[in-house]
Amino acid sequence: MPGTGEKSVPSGHSSGRLPSGRTGGRSRTTAAQGRLGAGLFEVPPALARDPGSAVLRDPQVPPSRQRCRVCGELVGQARDGMPAFAEGYCPHDGTRFSFTPKLNTGDRVEDRYEILGCLAYGGLGWIYLARDRRLGDHVAERWVVLKGLIDTDDPDAVAAAVNERRFLVEVDHPNIVKIHDFVQHPDPRTGSQVGYLVMEYLGGQSLQERYLGHRDAEGNRAPLPLPVVLAYGLEILQAFGYLHEKGLVYCDLKPDNVLQVGQQVKLIDLGAVLRLADRPRAIYGAVGFQAPELERTENPMDPSVASDLYTVGRTLALISFPFPGFTTEYRHRLPEPADVPLLAEEESYYRLLRRATHPDPDRRFASAGEMRDQVHGVLLEVLSAGDGEPRPAPSAYFTPERGTFGTAAGEVSADGGADQEVDWAAVPQALPTPLVDPSDPGAGFLATLGATEPADLVATLLAAPVRSAEVLLRLVDARIAAGDHDGARADLAEFAAAAPRDWRVAWYQGVAALAAGDRPAADTAFDAVYGELPGELAPKLALAAAAEWGGDDERAGALYGRVWRTDTTYVNAAFGLARVLRRRRRWPDAVAALDGVPDTSSQHLAAQVAAIRTRLDPDQVGKADLLDASARLQRLKMDIERQARLSVEVFTAALNWVLDHPGAERSGTVVGHAFDERKLRTGLERAYRHLAKLADDPDTRSGLVDRANQVRPWTLV
Repeated sequence: MPGTGEKSVPSGHSSGRLPSGRTGGRSRTTAAQGRLGAGLFEVPPALARDPGSAVLRDPQVPPSRQRCRVCGELVGQARDGMPAFAEGYCPHDGTRFSFTPKLNTGDRVEDRYEILGCLAYGGLGWIYLARDRRLGDHVAERWVVLKGLIDTDDPDAVAAAVNERRFLVEVDHPNIVKIHDFVQHPDPRTGSQVGYLVMEYLGGQSLQERYLGHRDAEGNRAPLPLPVVLAYGLEILQAFGYLHEKGLVYCDLKPDNVLQVGQQVKLIDLGAVLRLADRPRAIYGAVGFQAPELERTENPMDPSVASDLYTVGRTLALISFPFPGFTTEYRHRLPEPADVPLLAEEESYYRLLRRATHPDPDRRFASAGEMRDQVHGVLLEVLSAGDGEPRPAPSAYFTPERGTFGTAAGEVSADGGADQEVDWAAVPQALPTPLVDPSDPGAGFLATLGATEPADLVATLLAAPVRSAEVLLRLVDARIAAGDHDGARADLAEFAAAAPRDWRVAWYQGVAALAAGDRPAADTAFDAVYGELPGELAPKLALAAAAEWGGDDERAGALYGRVWRTDTTYVNAAFGLARVLRRRRRWPDAVAALDGVPDTSSQHLAAQVAAIRTRLDPDQVGKADLLDASARLQRLKMDIERQARLSVEVFTAALNWVLDHPGAERSGTVVGHAFDERKLRTGLERAYRHLAKLADDPDTRSGLVDRANQVRPWTLV
């Protein structure tokens, strides 16, 4: 089970995996609860269905689903010219079976519920539509659903019904069908009393119906759009989180058991729900959905939160892409991304499914809330990639970026500042960092710490009143910043010994590897964090930096782009994407990335400077680029010195272009000067003389005057 077999962590931290290193505080998905689509997009509603039209005309269990409850073999099959039959005895072990409905149209149960017919059948029982004659009237009918047993000779099925009667009436959640009552009615075959759950009638469509009925733009049957699939996942996980908090597990999730009603999603068919504290006599689940540890012939495990979340992953997978072999070849695994275009295109979604359906239950998400956070993050990413609209949201796991790296193209200084190389030593302390768990014993102490030099911070943390998990991680970070790599590794090893499955171990291993110059190790560590938290942007940013450092621009560009399109507060992603695009000679796209840095950002000016320099790249500069760079420069609000230095760059590029294109059309101006060699030389000369006046050093001033003289227009006098 999740969390078992782990050592206690230092000084009071209950579990390094409770929940998987997630910090406390408000989940970013809280505000969106209760609305299908999380308030981010509109999911097509499921139209209400007339109750009468939903009744089956000829309710039968298909022979292919008639199996003996004891040996599991098919029963009632057609043979020797005889048709299939729904009642009889198993030819293998003699067990009696019956798959016929026990209630007929017109029957009254406890003289209150009038049966209209069968709606459906499932693994545990027939579902009937009924009219509540006590609460309905001639103006409005009250429709309810009665769920009974397929085979009343099955003691496990009877026990399951008794369990339903005991606790399901207490379940009350907007994403779960409401149980109104529990009634009894005699079986017409045996005369024994049969129990029936009375539930609210929901006239929507199951996810299976939505999936089977979906068509693409050409009218061909197609899986559901990924945003819709993820929206369903959010609502299902909301319901699962409620059940798990009450000590219950659902066990039998599949598309048939989830209903969309208008803009709401509800779990139906609670017949397989179990208490986590109970030892179940029987476990109900569907092939292809049920976790492998529950199906083992030797030492099978009991249902758990982990096995429930496995069924969520499998359900989302089935309705999101064509999945042949779901119950056979891929019964307990996912196809490879190379074989499924959606998984290749949406890496974060693939990683989400991979963790949710990991063969080892300890490697899956620790809670429905944790998985829901990651589903929400993946949804934000998928939507932003689809329409280009950023959807920033605060993370419950990471701080914002702590600094910047690779922004030299946006700096204006005496040496030009246009170097495109990244100072990789600055990356570790610029990345976001895991948030502090407020329940940690050392959280209060950490909150008192202000900005200080790394070496001083190390000394302060070593003298902390408690050596808790969060204090230890902060010490690791401080040691990395101070260059004490051996000390950082030792402290991290101490934390890892107590919480080996905590994702923060891999995170700080990656940060330490970056600081030590070990790029392959950093790549491996950040990739592991991405696998654990596929909906978070910080691991993608870190992995992009490691990929860029290793020269893998294709990988780096894809990751930077995903981060940047999703959340424009990650300005390091904008600069990283622009660097990659510029190296790939995609200058307009690089400028577009830099233009996305909002004017509210402290890096907006640097991004605009970098955009000007991208326009002036000698490998592609044209007249339109020069005009655009000039307009940008004139809009920037900078001090006189930086304005003059950047003017030098613009004038120089324009002058070179004019000299290289003597016959080109000359309309327009550059920083107020015409597209003319003499006028541009005059502007460049003035810019140098402005800089000379501002220089404090005599040698620098003299050098600038010499440059001004060199570029000044020639005269005859």
